[in-house]
Amino acid sequence: MPATTADSNQQARRSHVEISAVQYDSPGRDDRSNRSLNKERVEITNDGRRAVNLEGWTLADEDGHTFTSRHYRLRGHEFVRVHTGEGPDRDGHVFQDRRHYVWDNLSDTATLRHDNNRRVDDAPLGSVFK
Repeated sequence: MPATTADSNQQARRSHVEISAVQYDSPGRDDRSNRSLNKERVEITNDGRRAVNLEGWTLADEDGHTFTSRHYRLRGHEFVRVHTGEGPDRDGHVFQDRRHYVWDNLSDTATLRHDNNRRVDDAPLGSVFK
């Protein structure tokens, strides 16, 4: 029997992983420098107690720009920031290694999907860092 939206939402809630914040518009001048690109970021939080392996999970915008997570273990009650630009992945920070901005400054939605393509969460423009 195919899963319903309610089933998918219940499974996503059980995983306790969500998009907690998005910086769609990189602060400062949009000069496409790596520093500016890395200020454009998405924060993914695991509110559960158990660690979650994010390998194969995807983060995408409305235009289809998709980042597929490499092996990253997100521990319980922690977050990881997914930066647009280049950099070495480290605890709490993962880099898409892009040379162009991903998120539209005026209208966009970040969508997080599990490795089996099930939608986990989405965050429309407005769910920004404070």
